Amino acid sequence: MWQVASPRLISCVLALAALTAGGCSSPAPAPTGGEPKVSGVAGGKGGAPASGGASASTSPAPAALTPEAYKGELDSRHKSMAAAIDALVAARGVKALDQRVSKAEDALSGAADALAVLTPPDAIRAQHDTYVTSLRDFATELGTTSGKVGARDLCTSSAVLTDVDDKLTALDKAGEALQSAGDYPADVVDVSAKKKQTRRLSNGSYIRKGSLNGRSSLQIDNGGTRDAVVTVVKGGSKAFSVYVRRKAKFKVRGVRDGSYKIYFTHGVDWDGKGKTFTRECSFERFQKSVKFKTTFTATQIRWHDWRITLHAISGGNARTAPVDPDDFPG
Repeated sequence: MWQVASPRLISCVLALAALTAGGCSSPAPAPTGGEPKVSGVAGGKGGAPASGGASASTSPAPAALTPEAYKGELDSRHKSMAAAIDALVAARGVKALDQRVSKAEDALSGAADALAVLTPPDAIRAQHDTYVTSLRDFATELGTTSGKVGARDLCTSSAVLTDVDDKLTALDKAGEALQSAGDYPADVVDVSAKKKQTRRLSNGSYIRKGSLNGRSSLQIDNGGTRDAVVTVVKGGSKAFSVYVRRKAKFKVRGVRDGSYKIYFTHGVDWDGKGKTFTRECSFERFQKSVKFKTTFTATQIRWHDWRITLHAISGGNARTAPVDPDDFPG
């Protein structure tokens, strides 16, 4: 339970073995009349030649594509792959990111399958094979990363790119090598990943301060293992938003009268531009609103102060609920 308290007013197995030829007993007698014959599976061990005593022929290897035809094959898939990667980079919000990582995985995996069956011009066979392998490796890595996004271990496109940096770099190099070998359209990567970061604001930093000229206060206690941002909403507008580091406290002074909803997000590595944590993110809110009220009498002024904890404590009297990331007030 979390606590909200007011110190003043409110306290065969596949059966493969069956396919193995078994031993034979003594040879069967030759049929009468005519020459002795043997029977078997064409092409099988001990079998008769497939036709007229000649060895079974194999299909000829497909002819290599011309450079122009090969460029056409690459070009037909270039746009969809580049668009899928660009869409992933542009994703805003965890839900959109989750969907776009999966779509990028499908786009690159499908392209790798289609290109793998082609016979490229002999001069660029090595570059082609490396490119196809890099596409597969990157698609496989995106599949793993998709699970991390779903678990909220990765929360932004920048965090995803950092997580797949080695496979992204390999694909970029493979595309550049194929392109330089004959101006082939293989440059599907036009982004770069940043090194892993753990950015933090100072405790008590306001992300949005709003108008704080009232008499009440809100004490915030973050005893958790991750930093947090608390966003307080009045009506449909954000009143203020403040950063509280892990194992730290902060008191917001000057809260004006009114009924407020309190949201909070925990996470690691604060992206100031996107106003979100890039890793290990969660989104919650207190189920009940809190009310601040100032009362004036002839002899005194009375007001409400509140205290909230962002971690479960014994005897807490306020429940929290998860929030859809798309509904979190950013």
